[in-house]
Amino acid sequence: MSMKRRSLMGAGTLGVLAAPSLVTGVAAAEEKKDTTGMINAPPIRPLKLGTFKVMVVNDGTRVTEKPHEIYGTNQPEQAVAELLQQNFLPANALVNSFSPVLVDTGSDVVLFDTGMGEGGRAAGMGRLLDGIRAAGYQPEQVSVVVLTHMHGDHIGGLMEAGKPAFSNARYVMGETEYGFWKDPSRAGTPAENGHKAVLEKVVPLAEKTTFIADGAEVVPGISAIAAFGHSPGHMVFRVDFDGKAMIVTADTANHYVLSLQRPDWEVRFDMDKAKAAETRRKVFDMIASERMPFIGYHMPFPAVGFVEKQDEGYRFVPASYQLDI
Repeated sequence: MSMKRRSLMGAGTLGVLAAPSLVTGVAAAEEKKDTTGMINAPPIRPLKLGTFKVMVVNDGTRVTEKPHEIYGTNQPEQAVAELLQQNFLPANALVNSFSPVLVDTGSDVVLFDTGMGEGGRAAGMGRLLDGIRAAGYQPEQVSVVVLTHMHGDHIGGLMEAGKPAFSNARYVMGETEYGFWKDPSRAGTPAENGHKAVLEKVVPLAEKTTFIADGAEVVPGISAIAAFGHSPGHMVFRVDFDGKAMIVTADTANHYVLSLQRPDWEVRFDMDKAKAAETRRKVFDMIASERMPFIGYHMPFPAVGFVEKQDEGYRFVPASYQLDI
């Protein structure tokens, strides 16, 4: 069965990578200011995929210290520091971006993941709604909300002041993922907080939800691929139109150096670490072999690029103008 459509079940290069993309003037919207000079919209990045309009929104960024406590947890701390330094990055801190994706197919406005929402705003995150407006849309125009998985930074923006943030949307999410987090047996386990968040933000939307499995069509041109490991039912999505394609990889890889150059290194937030590493290789082997772009939720904003196989992993190549023309 083709890896383009089917599940990623079973999985093999260090390179100094190019720096994260410097966004071109025609391709990005700067943070907008109101008449008082206060910032009211985050950076957004428009892309083209045939006649599909794609918009990456920066829901926020966060600086994290002690990278070794998250990435390469099965490696010596010095190995993590050296890999970062080889790639012109500081060894003692990293920046994590959060990047939901809006796809306007002409028939549907599809949103992949919802950012931090209200809970992130005190820390400068939860900026998705302003980003959608800056892109020329209103939240009520979103017709489909797709959840790649149910970690808090992906479901936090589903509700706003106790009501659905996307009032006219239907929802699409993995049946396996939903079943895991909804299960009351999560109480008293390390997954308890995630369980509570799903009960609060996802379960109330169940009547408007389509629960999917591997290979399902979300809307014409967008299909699901099972990519389990980071979470029990984590999924990625292939967007195809007029012979062009891209992959929304969600949290398959969470850092453009540490996760891609060393795909087998364990990551703290991967729930099944062996499966997550296997899935990383399957997904990024597919992306590399087809030379197609991908959008990674935690890649450096604007979160879009390419990969090529190199040494024991992959080299990240930030997109420049390939998706502008």
